[in-house]
Amino acid sequence: MAIEEKVAILDAGSQFGKVIDRRIRESNIYCEVFPLSVSVSELKEFGCQAIVISGSPGSVEDPNSPKVDSEIFDLDIPIFGICYGMQLMNKLLGGEVGKGEIRDDGQFKVDLDTKSPLFSEMNSNEQLVLLSHGDSITSLAPCFNEIGKFGDLVVAIAHKTKKIYGVQFHPEVDLTENGVQMFRNFLYNISGLTGKFYHIKDRETKCIEHIQSVVGTAKLMVLISGGVDSTVLLKLCTKALKPEQLIALFIDNGFLRKNEPENVMKTLKEAGLEVRLIEARHAFYNATTTIHLKHNKGKEKKQSSRVLCQTLNPEEKRKIIGDTFMRIVEVEARKAGVENFENCFLAQGTLRPDLIESASRMVSQHADAIKTHHNDTERVRMLRDKGFIVEPLKDFHKDEVRKLGRQLGLDEHIVMRHPFPGPGLAVRVICAEEAYISADFSSTQTILRLIAGYSHSLNNKHALLQKIHAKMVSQEDRDRLENYTRSHPLKATLLPIKSVGTQGDARTYTHVVGLSSTSPPDWDMLLFLAKLIPRICHDVNRVAYVFGDPVSDQIQDITPTMLSFNVLSTLRQCDSIAMEILKKNKLLERVSQMPVVMLPIHFDRDPMIREPSCQRCIVLRPFVTNDFMTGVAAVPGKHLPEEVVFEMAKEIRQVPGISRVLYDLSSKPPGTTEWE
Repeated sequence: MAIEEKVAILDAGSQFGKVIDRRIRESNIYCEVFPLSVSVSELKEFGCQAIVISGSPGSVEDPNSPKVDSEIFDLDIPIFGICYGMQLMNKLLGGEVGKGEIRDDGQFKVDLDTKSPLFSEMNSNEQLVLLSHGDSITSLAPCFNEIGKFGDLVVAIAHKTKKIYGVQFHPEVDLTENGVQMFRNFLYNISGLTGKFYHIKDRETKCIEHIQSVVGTAKLMVLISGGVDSTVLLKLCTKALKPEQLIALFIDNGFLRKNEPENVMKTLKEAGLEVRLIEARHAFYNATTTIHLKHNKGKEKKQSSRVLCQTLNPEEKRKIIGDTFMRIVEVEARKAGVENFENCFLAQGTLRPDLIESASRMVSQHADAIKTHHNDTERVRMLRDKGFIVEPLKDFHKDEVRKLGRQLGLDEHIVMRHPFPGPGLAVRVICAEEAYISADFSSTQTILRLIAGYSHSLNNKHALLQKIHAKMVSQEDRDRLENYTRSHPLKATLLPIKSVGTQGDARTYTHVVGLSSTSPPDWDMLLFLAKLIPRICHDVNRVAYVFGDPVSDQIQDITPTMLSFNVLSTLRQCDSIAMEILKKNKLLERVSQMPVVMLPIHFDRDPMIREPSCQRCIVLRPFVTNDFMTGVAAVPGKHLPEEVVFEMAKEIRQVPGISRVLYDLSSKPPGTTEWE
């Protein structure tokens, strides 16, 4: 039967492009993703009743940024532009867009006109949304009305005569609290769609049929990590194929948690799944790969990487690990009598967020790579192009996989297991040989000092104070910061390291700020600062609280750190302590994930005696999310009991070689879940 209701998503490169797809399909409406440059004739042939234009890491002012056929505005069908999409519509229809001083990445309350059809059925004009942008509208096109503001920033527009709407925030993600309602308003009320003509087929049956149609009678190798994604994948494969067709491998890469190999094998056996353990830690430690270096003239140069245990760059670490997994798989395939992948297929538990963050061509032509996932490397993409990779979960998000796992009969402790990255602890060690001191390090530290001592700064009228005021949206924010800093001495320290973040749909790799105080932590105020500081300091993408006494001295050096056995052993012990405390208090399900990260920072050294940097510190990153594309830091006293958080910090602090413990306060964006 022909599909009667269709929506076209025009992809400009948003990290959340597939979440738009998911929101529309959840409304029982069929949609397809097209490149932003799709012609009007192709859209007419597709026969869509509405169009959504996604966000992008690019700027509409950049001549190389993605472009759209302006004739779509004459199609007389509803259009919904998100972030870049809104800016592009405004510019093409006579308005202006410019790069603002303020960079917003995180949850903020905006003022929306609930009389507009886009925002109807909302109980308040004040709505919590995810803002993520650098550019903004500086002059509204004459054909648009303003229907949403955030201070002086225009965050929502509506065409005066046509059903064309735009928003500067991301309604598709969970961090926009009424985003689903906004999509329903656009699809049902504005576009006149009903959701009666398209219902997604039973997804378990669809996955099984996909595996059977691709593999046929050939052999299928399945890579298992012990997490919910790969376990669900293996369960599907066992239902789809004969036992003699399957070769299931659990590869110990040496970067797993304490006792992880034994625990995973035991869990899989109890679930009735037959898996072979491959011990390969030494192969990974000493592995290298070929990396591509780009020169200023656009030419690429190939060279061999360092061995993994000496590699510093997080993307290189991920690439080495991903390529080494593939080399080991090929060795095991030959042992099983398979000479090449033309006689065998490889199954992976790849999810939609993995492909989005890796900027895979499967989900976007324009997305910026936030990080390379080990299951979406160059080698995997080559095999995928040849048709040898089986990924039945590639259109799923984490919560959907968990629902499917329950449907397949997996135990709840498997279904709700915290995600753990394929590269494991290798990407939870921030490796460095020297301190990272950016060109703006000194001025950023001065701004941080003014923020931390804001009440005192008001009396001194420092020149940079004006920059701070320009980026603090409301007088309420200024009053809140002034009152707090008047009675609570606060230190804000710029750390000489880099972490990965996502800001404005693009990857950032820059500084971290540590907050400390003589007072007990006021978590609401600390979270307020964690949101404020990246808005003011564009070279900061993450803010953490430092347990203990105030950090009195600026840190200008680091402890040289690589993936040595000693470093990994220390991190493994700290991770085990934190996870056992969560388990003991039955709190695992209160957070979605809790990375425990090692930083090459040695606090509390006496500068007078020039004590060398030889210790490290640990970061706790309890994280709360539904879609794993966006999320917030778990708040002590709300998501986790404060005494449990303090217990974790106290116990980890006792581990030899650990100078301090930090607590990551960053939402995603501007931070990512993992630090690398």
